[in-house]
Amino acid sequence: MPQRHRLISPPASTRAVAAVMKANKKRDSKPELFVRRLLHALGYRYRLHARDLPGSPDIVFRSRHKVIFVHGCFWHQHPDARCPLRTHPRSNIQYWRPKLSRNRERDKENEKKLADIGWTYLTVWECELKEPAVLRARLVKFLEGPRRVRPRNKLKPCLPLQNLRSQNLAEK
Repeated sequence: MPQRHRLISPPASTRAVAAVMKANKKRDSKPELFVRRLLHALGYRYRLHARDLPGSPDIVFRSRHKVIFVHGCFWHQHPDARCPLRTHPRSNIQYWRPKLSRNRERDKENEKKLADIGWTYLTVWECELKEPAVLRARLVKFLEGPRRVRPRNKLKPCLPLQNLRSQNLAEK
């Protein structure tokens, strides 16, 4: 496996910092595109970034009431201690520690809100993309699992169809 180049933060100049931060995509990141291609190859169709749902999930299956979040291991601080991509910043800790912990808190809040409104979620971590076969099986298991049964609207009872037909015939 080729050796990964380590990104070094630029000196604290506004243009350099802006360029680094601008390179971090919110949508259409490489991990997200990888998962989307995999899902599409499996035959699933989905919507993207539903802003009407808590956390604006990356991939949304409305008919199944299921969503997928694709998280970067650094930005969302992957809880698995074996994750090679989860690193802790060594400089400017006063800035990074609260920022990254707030990301984790926000993720938990959004997951709870989704569960409260009856949606099921799956979090795919960036490091899981190294084993596509395992990820594929996990996605299929999640999507083929039990679907949420929507509560039916309580409508007023209507007349049976036969009664309507007999009323129409009587009128003629």
